[in-house]
Amino acid sequence: MVATRKISSILAPNPGITEQTEANSSPIGNFIQETLALTKRLFIQLQRRPSTLMAGVIQPFMWLVLFGALFSKAPQGLFGNDLSYAKFLAPGVIVFTAFSGALNAGLPVMFDREFGFLNRLLVAPLASRYSIVAASTIYIIVLSFIQTAVIVLASAFLGAGLPGIAGLSAIALIVFLIVLGVTALSLGLAFALPGHIELIAVIFVTNLPLLFASTALAPLDFMAGWLQIIASLNPLTYAIEPIRYLYLHGDWAINSVVMNTPWLDINFGVVLLILLAFDALVLFAIQPLLRRRFA
Repeated sequence: MVATRKISSILAPNPGITEQTEANSSPIGNFIQETLALTKRLFIQLQRRPSTLMAGVIQPFMWLVLFGALFSKAPQGLFGNDLSYAKFLAPGVIVFTAFSGALNAGLPVMFDREFGFLNRLLVAPLASRYSIVAASTIYIIVLSFIQTAVIVLASAFLGAGLPGIAGLSAIALIVFLIVLGVTALSLGLAFALPGHIELIAVIFVTNLPLLFASTALAPLDFMAGWLQIIASLNPLTYAIEPIRYLYLHGDWAINSVVMNTPWLDINFGVVLLILLAFDALVLFAIQPLLRRRFA
C-alpha cells in the first residue's frame, strides 16, 4: 500500500512544473510554434516531391530562352534605346514565376481538405487556426524567393544584366508584395471552392490571360487601347514595370517614374502603395470566409 502511494506520488504531475509551463507559454509563442511545425511539414513534402520546385524553375527558364530566341533579331531600339529583348523579358518572367507559384498555393490546402487532414487540424487544440494559413503563406514566399533567385541569375547569364544590391532588395520587396496578395487569394479560393478540379480550372483560366494582359511580354504602347486599360489595372503590371526600371536604371529613386499609364504617370513609391493596397484588399476580402471555415 505504501509502495503504491510512493509510485503514485512519483508519477503524478508536478504542479509547480505545470504552472511554470503554462506561465511561460503565450498565445503568440504557441502560434509561432504551430506555424513553424506546419511549415516544416510542407517542406518535408517538398523534399519528398522536389519535382514541384524543379518544374517551377524549368518552365520560366524555358520562357526566357525561347522568347529571347524568338525576338533575338527584332529591330534594334524596338523596345527602347539599346534594349535587348532578353533584358526586357527578364522582369516579366521573374514576376510571372512568382505569380504562378503563389496562384498554386491553395492546392496543398485543397488536397488536405479532400483527404481529411485539414479536418484533423481544425479539431486539434491549436492556439490559432490561422497558423494553417500562415504556414502556407511562408512556404510559398520562400519557394518564390528561391525560384526568383534562380531566374535572376539565369537572366543575367542570358544577357539581361544584374541590378545592384539595392536593386535586388527592391526586387525582393516587390516579389514579396505580389506573392502575398496572390497567395492569400489562392488560399481563399481553396476554402471557397468545392474541390481541386474547380481550383485547377480557375488557375488555368486566369494564369495565361493575366500574363498576356500585362507588360510581361510587350510594352503598353504596343497594345490596343482597350488592352492598355486592362494591363494598367492588372496587379502584375505594377510588379513588372518597377523591376524593369530597376534593370534599366542604376540610379533609381523612390520618386522615379516607373510607369506611364493611359491616365497618369506613376512613380516607384506609388507602385509600392498600390501593391500594398492590393494585399490589404485581398486579405480583407478573405477574412469572412476564413472565419466561417475556422468557426
